[in-house]
Amino acid sequence: MNPSVADRKSTLTTLIVFLVILGGASALAHFALVYLVPTSLYVGALMMTPALAAFATLKLRGGKISALPWSWGGFGANWAGYLIPVLYISVSYALVWFFGFGGVGDPETLAEWRGALGLSDAPLWAVTTLMIVLMASVQFVKSLGTIAGEEIGWRGFLVWELRKLMSFEATCLASGLLWAVWHYPIIIVYGGGDTLFQLACFTVMITAMSVIMTFYTFRSNSLWPAVMFHGAHNIYIQKIFTPLTLETEQTAFWTDEYGVMVPLVVTVLALIYWRRAKAEGL
Repeated sequence: MNPSVADRKSTLTTLIVFLVILGGASALAHFALVYLVPTSLYVGALMMTPALAAFATLKLRGGKISALPWSWGGFGANWAGYLIPVLYISVSYALVWFFGFGGVGDPETLAEWRGALGLSDAPLWAVTTLMIVLMASVQFVKSLGTIAGEEIGWRGFLVWELRKLMSFEATCLASGLLWAVWHYPIIIVYGGGDTLFQLACFTVMITAMSVIMTFYTFRSNSLWPAVMFHGAHNIYIQKIFTPLTLETEQTAFWTDEYGVMVPLVVTVLALIYWRRAKAEGL
C-alpha cells in the first residue's frame, strides 16, 4: 500500500488520538482494579475501553461508527473463530496431561461443578460433560458483551487503521503487541509468579493469536470472527481446561495463559496463517 503523505499523516493522527484516549480510559480502570478491588465490574469496564476509544476517535476525526465492520462476515469465518481456540487449547492441554506436567480432573474443581449444578449424586462423567457444554454455550454467550468491547477496538478499528500504513504481517505484530501491553498492569499485579516469564509467555501467545484473528477479520471484512475467537479462547482456557488440570510442581510453567504450552502451540498455528495470508495477498 502506498498512501499519500497527507493520508499517512491523517492515519497517524487518528492512531495517536485512539491510543491517547485508550490509555486514559484504561488507566482509570486499571487503577480501580489495582488499588480498589479486582471485581468483575471493573474488569468489564476495562474490557469496554477499546470500543469506547474507537467510538470517541471516530467522532473526533469525523468518521462514522456505522462504517466499522459490523457485518456478520459469514458462518465459515465465525465457526473458524470459535473452533480454532478449541483446537489449540485442547492440543496444548492434551500434551500437558500426556507428559505429566499436570493431572486430569482436579477434585476441587469437580466438587465445585457438582455443587454448582446441583448434581451431587450424578456420575462424574455426566457432571463434567454437562458443565463443559454449558460453559461452551451459555457462559460463552454471556461473555460476548465485554469481549465485543475489546474487539470493536482492536479488530474493528485498530487493525484497519494500521493496515493503511503497513503490511499484514506488521499490522498483526503491532496490534498484537499493543494488545499484550494493555494487559500488563493486571499481570504484573495479579500474576502471582515470575513476572517476566509470565509477560513473555503472554505476549507470545497474544501476538500469535493476533495473526489468526486479523487474518479472519480482513478475509471476512467483519469483527465478529475475532469476537468468537476471543470468547472461545477465554472460556476454554480459563473456565474449562485450566480448572480441570490437577496441579503439580511443573504445572504453572506449562499451563494457562502465562505458561509455555499454549503460546508454543498457537504460534505454530499462527505461522500457518502467516503463510496463508501471504499466499492470498492479504
